[in-house]
Amino acid sequence: MCHSNFQPLIIYPEGYFSIFPNNDMKLIKVLNKLYFSQITSTHYCIAYKTKADLKEYLSFIHYEMDNISTYEGSIHQEELPDSFDIFSLKTIYEHTFHENTVDIIKHGEFISFLQPIVNLKNESILGFESLLRVKDQSIFPSQLFEVAKKTNMLSLLDQKAQEVAIQGRYNKLQKGIKSFINFIPSTISNPELCIKQTYQIAMKYKVSPDDLVFEVAETENIVNLDHLINILKKYKDYGMKVALDDVGLNFSILDKLSKIQPDYLSINKKFIQDCHLNEDKQAFLNSILQIANKLNICVLAKGIEHKGEYDYLKLLGVHLGQGYYIGRPSETPSTLGLKNTKLNV
Repeated sequence: MCHSNFQPLIIYPEGYFSIFPNNDMKLIKVLNKLYFSQITSTHYCIAYKTKADLKEYLSFIHYEMDNISTYEGSIHQEELPDSFDIFSLKTIYEHTFHENTVDIIKHGEFISFLQPIVNLKNESILGFESLLRVKDQSIFPSQLFEVAKKTNMLSLLDQKAQEVAIQGRYNKLQKGIKSFINFIPSTISNPELCIKQTYQIAMKYKVSPDDLVFEVAETENIVNLDHLINILKKYKDYGMKVALDDVGLNFSILDKLSKIQPDYLSINKKFIQDCHLNEDKQAFLNSILQIANKLNICVLAKGIEHKGEYDYLKLLGVHLGQGYYIGRPSETPSTLGLKNTKLNV
């Protein structure tokens, strides 16, 4: 597997709930209160007749214990199976209480909304950011990713989001228009295999790799910089572009831009809001632009919502803009009245 190999657990409507307390006397006392049976010195188990029963057990344990993520458990249909699928109690808890959302992540239909990104110099469309949506709009994207993170399913969702984004531009965007696609570096365990699979998806939908820009989500929270650099290099090896998303005051990232070598970087929207009125924001934007120009990196200002912001950023020389003032995300974006072109970067 190119992504982290986590298989979502199954919450059976009726079954057995095992816990392995690892000789923690506090947890053992809690299990005794709930009438768990002691199978061995390291294994306690109880049958549940409904998912409501399972939720009661988990709620009580969660309330009594300080941190249930440090303990392991299993949900199984047989009383004593030959082997157990082991998960942290925290993962079991989150899967049980967010079962509907977990089911959407595993089996739901997704579509890609597209938000325009324009060249501020000539107001032409450079591309669109691809934004994952549930097809029936039954859940907000932020909730979807929040639950995916809690249930250790970010890898699965991230993988689906990339394919939906590539598929979503098919027959909608002409060659030369970029697709900006977010990805989470921590979900990729095997960059070579993963990016190869992404390339194969692009070939399947007849999308030019040069039109795909893979954008690092949560740039400010990057921990393993060497792993990130390796991932970005693999994307470039397959002819794709790379970007850093929401760059802010993390100078450890700014100082390493020459090593990371992104094709694009987007500025955190908090520095864009009222930038035409705030001298501190103007100083930050100017410093970012100077660094980027020196390294031949294209700068994208996100979150432009007012004409004053747009006009200032254009005057400053910021290369690209995105935001509600320019256009809202849409399943079927219109490019009428805008000259389609591509920057030479």
